[in-house]
Amino acid sequence: MATLSHDLTIEILRGLSVKDLLRFKCVSKLWCFSIDDPYFIKLHLSHSVKTNTNYSLILRRWGPIKILGSCNGLLALIDDKDRIFLWNPSTRKSQVLPSTEIDFSSTSISSAPSTYYGFGYEPISDDYKLVRMVQSHGNNDEYFHSEAKVYSLRSNCWRRIKDVCFYLKFNREFGFLANNALHWMVFKTPQSDNRNLVGFDLGSEEFRFVELPDFCLDKLFWEINNVVVDVWIMKEYGVKQSWIKSISWNEPHNISDTPVAVPLAFSKNGNKVLFNIAYKWCNLVKRGGKFVWYDLGSRRVENVGIRDIPTSFDVELYVDSLVPLNSNAPQ
Repeated sequence: MATLSHDLTIEILRGLSVKDLLRFKCVSKLWCFSIDDPYFIKLHLSHSVKTNTNYSLILRRWGPIKILGSCNGLLALIDDKDRIFLWNPSTRKSQVLPSTEIDFSSTSISSAPSTYYGFGYEPISDDYKLVRMVQSHGNNDEYFHSEAKVYSLRSNCWRRIKDVCFYLKFNREFGFLANNALHWMVFKTPQSDNRNLVGFDLGSEEFRFVELPDFCLDKLFWEINNVVVDVWIMKEYGVKQSWIKSISWNEPHNISDTPVAVPLAFSKNGNKVLFNIAYKWCNLVKRGGKFVWYDLGSRRVENVGIRDIPTSFDVELYVDSLVPLNSNAPQ
C-alpha cells in the first residue's frame, strides 16, 4: 500500500485544527515528533494567520480573572490577587509567572496606582514579552513614582527598563499589539485631557509616540442624541499621513448608554467588521453588552445573537495554536 511522503503529510497536517493535531499525535511516534517540532508549530501558526483560519472569540465572565492580552494563541491573565498566568486554551497548558514587587511604599501615595499591561511576541528573539507600567501620585503631586518592567517567557524573569516619559491616569489599561509593538493611549502631562498614542517596541524595548491624524477621536461622541463611531487605519506604520478613516458609523438605534465600540475582526470575505459594544463606567471600560456586524458596503449594522451570553464579560480574539510555554517554569 502506498504511503504519503513526510513533506506531503506535513502539508496536510498544517491545515488541521489543534484539537485534531493533538489527537493525531497518537498515530505514530513520527507524527508525534513532527507535531511537537518547533518548526511545525510555527508553520501551523503561520498557515492559520495567512489563511485567516482557526480563529475564535473567547468570552470570560466578568469576575476575578481579567484578560491582559492575546498573542499567537497564548492568553495573558491576571487574578484579583495580581497573580499573572499565561494560558494556551487550545492545548490547555498554563504557566504561573514569577511575582515582581512594585518598588514604592504604599504609605506614600493617596490613591491606587495606575497599572498598564501589554502582551506580545518579538520575532527576532523568538520571545513572548509582558510589559507592566505602574504610576502613583501623592497628595498635590508631592510624591510621584513611575516604573516599567518587562517579563520574558524565554528567560522566565522580570527586568526593569527605562522609566516612561508620559502619564497614566486610569486604574488599569491593556495594550494592543501592532507591528511588533504594544500601544496604549496616554497623556503627555498630568493636567492634559488629550490622549496620545504611545508604542513600545518589543525588540528595542523603547517607547515612542505615534502621531495620530489631525482629526481623530479615540472615543465615541454624542451628536444630537446620535452616536458616531469613527475607525481609523494606519496604512504605513509610523507615518502620520497614512492614516485613513475606514468607517464612519452613525447608529443611534444600535447603541445606548455610554458605549465604546471595540472592533474585533473582519469577516472571512472581508466585507464586514465585528464590533463588541462595551460600556464605560467611571473611566473603566466594562466589556459586555452585545456584538454587531458592520457591513462596509451597505453600512448597515446587524446584531449578532449568542445564546447564553453573560451580561458582562471580557472578550478576546485568539488563534488556535500549538505554541508551548516555558517547560522549566511552574505550571
